[in-house]
Amino acid sequence: MKEFGSAVIIAGGKSSRMGFDKQKLSIKRNRLINQIIKTLNSKFDEIIVVTNTPTFYTDLPCVTIKDIIPDMGPLSGIHAGLKYASSKYVYVIACDMPVISLDYIEYMMEGLKGKKYDGCITRFGNWIEPFNAFYGNKTADYFEDYLASGKRSVFKAIEALDCLYIEESDGRRFSPEWEMFDNLNTREDIKRFTRKKPADF
Repeated sequence: MKEFGSAVIIAGGKSSRMGFDKQKLSIKRNRLINQIIKTLNSKFDEIIVVTNTPTFYTDLPCVTIKDIIPDMGPLSGIHAGLKYASSKYVYVIACDMPVISLDYIEYMMEGLKGKKYDGCITRFGNWIEPFNAFYGNKTADYFEDYLASGKRSVFKAIEALDCLYIEESDGRRFSPEWEMFDNLNTREDIKRFTRKKPADF
């Protein structure tokens, strides 16, 4: 089994704060999910999108799958992606995260190479960032049991894992304003991002 090679994009969720399905989100007339897939394809052999609307991805270089355990939030998307992925460690990001640092992805890979961690997660103060992260594919069974018990908190689930944690100070070397962990949850978020990062799209 290859150590790295698979990336998962979580593209579910109700998008209630946005007012429309975030899978259709466009920046500067470019569909964000297309940009994410294009960027990740330069680093990974396999792009997996966890979505209930696979028709959105017909012409894109990715595989689409659905939650195996539905209606349990983002953790069920992570679980499904890990079940399908073919590499030991799997990169996971959400479909509303516009800034991807390939240098940071490489930095996480270097930390995991040859190790037996359950994943690589970045800290933000006392908080953790569950996306823009790596998970070992063997954690899929643990997540499955966790979800089957009726629990769905990503953060509580991660607490039980033996992860390599990257401190905030190290993460900010790659993203001083922490933009690689930004989510676009509202129309105001889109406006702010467009003003700040127009050259990226």
